[in-house]
Amino acid sequence: MDSLLFSFNATVPVFLMMVLGMLLRKLGWMSEEFASQLNRFVFMLPLPVLLFQDLATVDFLEVWNFSFVAFCFVVTLISILIAMIISRFLKDKSIQGEFIQATYRSSAALLGVALIQNIYGSSTMGPLMIIGSVPLYNIFAVIILSFYQPHGDGVNCDLLKKTCLGILKNPIIIGIAVGFLWSLCSLPMPTILSKSVSYVANMATPLGLIAMGASFRLDKAISQIKPAFLASFFKLFGFCFLFLPLAIILGFRQEQLIAILVMLGSASTVTCYVMAKNMGHAGVLSSNVVMLTTLLSGFSLTFWIWVLRVLSFI
Repeated sequence: MDSLLFSFNATVPVFLMMVLGMLLRKLGWMSEEFASQLNRFVFMLPLPVLLFQDLATVDFLEVWNFSFVAFCFVVTLISILIAMIISRFLKDKSIQGEFIQATYRSSAALLGVALIQNIYGSSTMGPLMIIGSVPLYNIFAVIILSFYQPHGDGVNCDLLKKTCLGILKNPIIIGIAVGFLWSLCSLPMPTILSKSVSYVANMATPLGLIAMGASFRLDKAISQIKPAFLASFFKLFGFCFLFLPLAIILGFRQEQLIAILVMLGSASTVTCYVMAKNMGHAGVLSSNVVMLTTLLSGFSLTFWIWVLRVLSFI
């Protein structure tokens, strides 16, 4: 019972904020356009500042863990390959690109930081997980969506170069890099700066979750239901079944294991839909998977946290 209560305490507050976002949109207090702008604001400022804060205030040499980052990188790469193999069995070949991307990409930054913070109070492993996985998410998304074009136009090299440059300019990556440098140089954090950073950083989780909830549309999750459920199963359960035992065998525990869980089993990111739509795909399957995984991840993550808690790994 204590383990189950721990699991609910970890996940329910996070998803209640998403429910609040859904309620605000339902009441007409928040439009989808405003939710989209709010989501972009969180991505551009509060979330990078939060990641900076988590790293700048700790000892870099103590936080850095090469084996953890390497594990996240390799597992992400294998997950992409598995999604590509599964996609070959789809009857409708025009949705392969969307299926692959939605199956492996996670809301690692927002949900990851939110869950780790909710359990441990800070999130030093979240940024390390992002370093190991998010660049691969973005680069392979462009390659896959270009290669598996519905009309077979091939890989868009210009777009691939633009995406690589975009990764370097990504506010989240910049926030992590500056945080690491600040910690590595042992720079002081004056009280005025510390409080100002905290004010901005504290906005990231609640605003981001509210925006995500306000963007959720249940009515869009009913078309292309079979491939959407298949992708959602692997996103929420399949990769966790495959790689969580390996992570445990390799000795990852506590905050590290929660970060890996989020990387493997959190909801597909809304970026899946945006990128698919902008690269010539219909976007229906991407939208469905985002909606289904967002709806169901509250239950699946609670289940996984409960299992890890019962087994005394977190």
